[in-house]
Amino acid sequence: MSMVHAAPEAHLVLDPLTSLLAAEREDIIQYSMDPIMEQLDELDKIADDLINSLSPTKPLMNSYPGRENTSYSAGFYGNSFYGVVVGLAVAGLMLLVMSALGVM
Repeated sequence: MSMVHAAPEAHLVLDPLTSLLAAEREDIIQYSMDPIMEQLDELDKIADDLINSLSPTKPLMNSYPGRENTSYSAGFYGNSFYGVVVGLAVAGLMLLVMSALGVM
């Protein structure tokens, strides 16, 4: 929030957000929060991107357009691969146990 010096020779300032015209005083210090608000907006975007990373269908901030379902597809194929590998390992272990026991 910045103040506009409406009449510098009369020491009058105008607050553009509230349209309040007041006398400028030497004993009051007012800081502009605009740079801090810009940083907070950037942090808000990063926090939203972090929340979007938990969902496989949401786009990420630094990804190319059209890649919303990439995490979903990668998870599907990766889990399918590991499922097949673990299934074959269990089936092979069962065959070894069955052949050792003489069931087959």
